[in-house]
Amino acid sequence: MRIFQLRKDKISFPDPRFAREDGLLAYGGDLSVDRLLWAYVNGIFPWYNPGEEILWWCPRERYLIFPGEVHISHSMRKYLRKHEIKVSLNRDFKDTMHRCRIKREDTEGTWISDEMEEAYLALHKEGYAVSVEAFVDGELAGGLYGVAIGKCFFGESMFSEKENGSKTALIVFSEILEEKGFYFIDCQFYTEHLESMGGQYVSWERYDKLLKQGTKREE
Repeated sequence: MRIFQLRKDKISFPDPRFAREDGLLAYGGDLSVDRLLWAYVNGIFPWYNPGEEILWWCPRERYLIFPGEVHISHSMRKYLRKHEIKVSLNRDFKDTMHRCRIKREDTEGTWISDEMEEAYLALHKEGYAVSVEAFVDGELAGGLYGVAIGKCFFGESMFSEKENGSKTALIVFSEILEEKGFYFIDCQFYTEHLESMGGQYVSWERYDKLLKQGTKREE
């Protein structure tokens, strides 16, 4: 199946339904704020190795967490009761994203390059990219960052400085999103960790319907 090449002078994407079975849709273009926003409202996101061509993905099945359906294990409930928990939004977006990068670089490698950090910091300055930081007993324990458009949140990466740090951030943030009426947290791809938190696959048809409603995207 063809992989589409994007032009830097034109912000557009091919129909997401043309994505390959593995989700790869296109390459090229840039990481401008306008292009990133247009990508996300169409279910598309960038993911590529530093120094290589930008790759754009749109998996046919999406892995979502619905804010009101986050799974909290018995041991995690006990942990949350035992400790003083505080969660902040946008305490330091740049620092949170960089921590996500460093934690991944130290273990499995990362797609979060200097270029990506600059692009998402620009999104943050425009009010779209959000960071979440969890403090346990007064110390930074973990966090996450992603993109919020309308009533949809697109998760990008998480980090933990202490045990259960990223879980704590996700659980409390999910409660905030539920209160605000958000439709979903888009996890993009499956991981065992996300499955343990209540993640589930949904069909493209259901995902696209929720995406259109949540972002008020017009055809």
